[in-house]
Amino acid sequence: MTGVPRVERQEGPEVLWLDNGILRLGLVPSLGGRLLSLRLLSDQDGRELLWRNDDLLTDDLTPRNGHEPEPHAGNLGDWVNYGGDKTWPAPQGWDGAGQWAGPPDPVLDSGRYAATVEHDTAAAAVTLRSGDDPRTGLRLTRRFILRAHHCGYRLEITAHNTSARPVRWALWNVTQLAAEGSGGTMVAGPPRVTRLLSGTGFPDWTELPGDRVLVPHQDVVGKLGFPSATGWLAHMGAGATLTQFFTVDAGAEYPDQGSRAEVWLECPLPAPLAELGDLDPPARIVECEVLGPLTTLQPGESTTLRLDCAVTPGTAMVHDVTRAGHWTRPATIRYGRLTGEFVAYRDGVLTAGPREIGVRAGETVLLDIPVTGVPELELIDGTGEQVLAATVREEGR
Repeated sequence: MTGVPRVERQEGPEVLWLDNGILRLGLVPSLGGRLLSLRLLSDQDGRELLWRNDDLLTDDLTPRNGHEPEPHAGNLGDWVNYGGDKTWPAPQGWDGAGQWAGPPDPVLDSGRYAATVEHDTAAAAVTLRSGDDPRTGLRLTRRFILRAHHCGYRLEITAHNTSARPVRWALWNVTQLAAEGSGGTMVAGPPRVTRLLSGTGFPDWTELPGDRVLVPHQDVVGKLGFPSATGWLAHMGAGATLTQFFTVDAGAEYPDQGSRAEVWLECPLPAPLAELGDLDPPARIVECEVLGPLTTLQPGESTTLRLDCAVTPGTAMVHDVTRAGHWTRPATIRYGRLTGEFVAYRDGVLTAGPREIGVRAGETVLLDIPVTGVPELELIDGTGEQVLAATVREEGR
C-alpha cells in the first residue's frame, strides 16, 4: 500500500529494498553493508542518484556474470569500487596503527555485514552490522530508517570497540554520486577550505552568500576539507537534489586537519596514479563525505553519527537545510509580504502568517503572503509533530 514502508528481500546474493512509495533504497549486506541504489519514485525516468559501478553490478544489484565478490585487501589500485554509500573509520592513511589503511580492507569495506529488519505501518528499518575488525578494533553498524510519507531517510552509524585495548577513530560516511554534466556539491559554513589531497590537482570552489561553499563538477582527482562546516551539505545533479543534515561538535577534534565534511572528485585518467597506490578512477565521481569527531573508545564503548538524508526533484541552489526541508529562497518579509521557496521532506501543514498550506514530501512550496508583525513559520507533519519552527523578520532588520 502506498505510504506504508516495507522491506523486500531479494534472494541471490541478498539485497534488501526499503520502499515507502516515495523513495526506494537498495542495500547489499555482503558488499560491505553498502547502500547501492537510491531512487525517487516520482522521477519518471527512474534515474539512479548514486554512482554505481555498472561493470560489476546489474540494476537489481546482483553481480554481473564473471564477477565474484569477495573480501579483499591491498592498495588503492586493488580496490573493487562498487560505488554507493558506505562507512569507514578515519583518519585514512598508511603510516601507522592510528590510520585506516583502506580502502580496500577485508572486514569493514568489503566484508559481509549481518542484516536485521524491523517494520510497522509508520516506519521500516534495516540494520547492517560488520564483523569485528582486529586491526582497528571496531565493529561498524549502519541503521537505515525510512518513515511513511517522507522523501528522506535517517542513517545512524555506530562504531563499537570490540577489542581489549583503547582505540581512537572518527566515523566517516562516504556517498558516491555521478559527476557527469552540470551540478555540484554545496557545503554550509564559513569559506574556510583546506586542500587535503591532490592526485591531478585540487578541486576549484566558489564562495556563495549566506556562508556556503560550492564545489562544481569538474575533471580533477583531489579532495577538499571543510573545518568550519556547520551541519549540512547538498548535491545537485541528474535532475535531483540530495541533502545530508548532521550535528557538529564545535569543541571536538576532527580528523584531516579538523575537517567536519569533505568533497572528493575523480575522473578517468590515461594511466593509474602511482602516487595514490595506482588508483585508477572508473568514472566521473563526486564523494560527499561527513565525518564525526575523533573519539577515544575504551573496550566496549561506542560512538554514533546520525545523518538525516533527503531526496527531492530539481536542482535549484540550496540556501539552507533543516530536518523538515530545505530553502531554495529564504523566507523574507518585504513591504508587508512574506516570500520564500521551501521544499518539504514530509507531508504536513505549513503555517505561514495567517495561512495554512498543505505540503507533500518532495514538493516545492512558493510563499507570497501578506503579513503583519513578525509571523512564525511552523510545519506540523502527519503525526502531529512540530518539525519546523522559525521566526521571520523583515528584510534588513
